[in-house]
Amino acid sequence: MHDYRAPRWLPGGHLQTIWPSLFSRPWMHEAPPYRRERWTTPDEDFVDLDHLDATAPGAPRLVLFHGLESSSSSRYAIAFALAARAAGWAFTVPHFRGCSGEPNLAPRAYHSGDFEEVGWILERLRAREGRPLLAAGVSLGGNALLRWTEEQGDGAAATVRAVAAVSAPVDLTASGRAIDRGFNRAVYARRFLQTMKPRALAKWQQHPGLFDRERLLRATTLWEFDDVFTAPLHGFAGADDYWRRASAKPQLHAVRVPTLVFNARNDPFVPGDSLPGPSEVGAHVTLWQPADGGHVGFAQGPFPGDVRPFAEAVVDWLRRAA
Repeated sequence: MHDYRAPRWLPGGHLQTIWPSLFSRPWMHEAPPYRRERWTTPDEDFVDLDHLDATAPGAPRLVLFHGLESSSSSRYAIAFALAARAAGWAFTVPHFRGCSGEPNLAPRAYHSGDFEEVGWILERLRAREGRPLLAAGVSLGGNALLRWTEEQGDGAAATVRAVAAVSAPVDLTASGRAIDRGFNRAVYARRFLQTMKPRALAKWQQHPGLFDRERLLRATTLWEFDDVFTAPLHGFAGADDYWRRASAKPQLHAVRVPTLVFNARNDPFVPGDSLPGPSEVGAHVTLWQPADGGHVGFAQGPFPGDVRPFAEAVVDWLRRAA
């Protein structure tokens, strides 16, 4: 997948992003049956995890952290579930708070640098099961997973054997500026805000006065949303401070477990010139940066395409790296 090329019928980063998320395989009816579990968090909130059990004795568990406004029902999550099942592995998708279909309780949500939540989930799974863990993250979940790996340093190996991040916005400032401009703002930012703003307003109903409601209603960019909601609710001074401190790119040299960072260079959300080069990462980090793929696209084959091969390639990399 490091040399992925999109099929000729799927040209350009925008089409390679939008089409696979809506129309390519796997289709929803191909999703394996998840077993849902609810955990109470240390702050008396909850997170929901969707599990598949292993088919091979002693097999590892792959833990997939999803992207912004996503869940275990997204096409890429289903693709990873099918790839894990084919390998005989157990599989888990932890939902970031508020993303499992039910509003969370605490005066907080989730964010791109939520490494403490990622760590709590991984460490609890590892302690409970004793089986080896592998971890992957997509988009926002990929950046948060990388931040946990960086923060843990040598200690990460006690919890996970290998890590992969797909389409992670490792430079949040560059990604935020990209998504808030031109076509991206009109299409992607608008689509995200259509679900993010109602969730934030529901949070305000739970906790009146939690943030400036009128300012949130006026928000038309991700920067404005993050500045009024995401940043202050999670301990940041504002959107700029959040984007700077939550970005994984500056600390990739601190990674001490085998880690794949997989980004298309034509990703509309993650500018190619913002991606890390070999000199900016440590010896444990492998970079895959194909020219094509869009944002979590990577569809292959004849029309309408199939995103399962990219998930299978990531699973194979994790298997070999572990």
